Amino acid sequence: MKKWIGIIAVAFVGGLVLIQLIPYGRAHANPPVVQEPQWDSAQTRELFNRACGDCHSNTTTWPAYSSVAPVSWLIYHDVQEGRQRFNVSEWNRRQEGHEAAALTAEGEMPPPYYTLMHSSAQLNPAEKQALVDGLQATFGGGTGRFERGRSNDD
Repeated sequence: MKKWIGIIAVAFVGGLVLIQLIPYGRAHANPPVVQEPQWDSAQTRELFNRACGDCHSNTTTWPAYSSVAPVSWLIYHDVQEGRQRFNVSEWNRRQEGHEAAALTAEGEMPPPYYTLMHSSAQLNPAEKQALVDGLQATFGGGTGRFERGRSNDD
């Protein structure tokens, strides 16, 4: 039994070492900021950058663990998808920002796994409400006040 545990452990560690050779997920380039939206306030911009900016702007902070597979694959995918769907650093291209307030009020953004790894993205209720209100003022649409993760539009 100990022999099998040893073989499995060696195979697992060997697998982790081998997947480091896969180049996907290590291109940590931040394209230039082309144009930002006209934020309703500096507070909205600051809260957005804290809670959303790593995935929805070209100013991503790449932590050390974002270079270690398989975590690097997940982070890279999330950043690329986030930038494609909604990117405040490329406001010169057509984008839909009206859902930002609703997704934030409903607790869908930022995702829980992100706030678990980034304590600065964890907003207290007053900060979350300020962000929701600011996103609505900046991008329109969405929702106003939220209560325990639910919007008043439900």
